[in-house]
Amino acid sequence: MKAPAAPAILVPEEDFVVEAEAVAEKLGLSPESFWREMKRGIVYGVVERGEGEDAGRIRMTFRYRARSCTVMLENLVH
Repeated sequence: MKAPAAPAILVPEEDFVVEAEAVAEKLGLSPESFWREMKRGIVYGVVERGEGEDAGRIRMTFRYRARSCTVMLENLVH
């Protein structure tokens, strides 16, 4: 029996843990290239926390050159 896959995104109290493989694939990169380009500042991410009606929502956008990958997380009220 195959073990369940670990979640690609973990949201502890205030930080985010995102599996590089999940984002790299969406940006057309290998995980190694993802980390190399991130260190160079060519891959970067932006985190936006919702306010008012959007409270409890988080949008994470990762960009690499002309490509982007956006992840929406909802119901994150601590």
